[in-house]
Amino acid sequence: MQTVHLCNHHLDWQTPWLKWGAVGLFAILCCLTLWWAPSLYHLVVILCLLVLLFGLSWWILRLSRVQFTLTATHLSQQVAKGGWVVKWSNIQQIGICEYQNAEGWCQPLPWIGIRLKQYEPYLDSICPRLASDILMSQRALLYLGAKQHPMGAQFEDIILDALPYEGKHGKRYSGLAAMLANRMHYQREFHGYDIFISTADLDREAEDFVGLARRYLAAAEPDTTQA
Repeated sequence: MQTVHLCNHHLDWQTPWLKWGAVGLFAILCCLTLWWAPSLYHLVVILCLLVLLFGLSWWILRLSRVQFTLTATHLSQQVAKGGWVVKWSNIQQIGICEYQNAEGWCQPLPWIGIRLKQYEPYLDSICPRLASDILMSQRALLYLGAKQHPMGAQFEDIILDALPYEGKHGKRYSGLAAMLANRMHYQREFHGYDIFISTADLDREAEDFVGLARRYLAAAEPDTTQA
């Protein structure tokens, strides 16, 4: 299988429309500034503000950039705060999350779920900054699952569960890693998956991404080193 890179938006200056579009827009703004600026001082100030505005816009776009890489051996996600990677041999299932409403109908949620065979490789690949971001950004999904599948525990205890986590092979996790592992456990109970990808971070429809990922999953060779 070929390596595929997917991104919600591209920020490559080699892309002709982006490069020449930015140059053209900046040139127009400079001409308008030269026309309207009452003095040299105001001209310098306005040009500095324009450069600052372009730099800030570029930085914001960089922060919102999400990239996925699919290879013959693994699936990975890269964001501004870090990334994670899982081998296809450690993935049990990939699908679109669903929610059952009061009438009994199942409706899709804007999340793609990945069910793992083992938590440890994923927990070892993720940095604390990204783990913290995941815990914050997926609170609504956790609340929806807790509402649909009551466990008898308070939601505050579930969302802030920092009890140490022990992996399948005896490795113990604490801190943010333990909180993320416990969150994954609860999400599996509620939605059947451990890792979640927002459909807003994709460059295509959720069904197309799931279909592509399943083709890689089906073509991957099993990892004989996993117990």
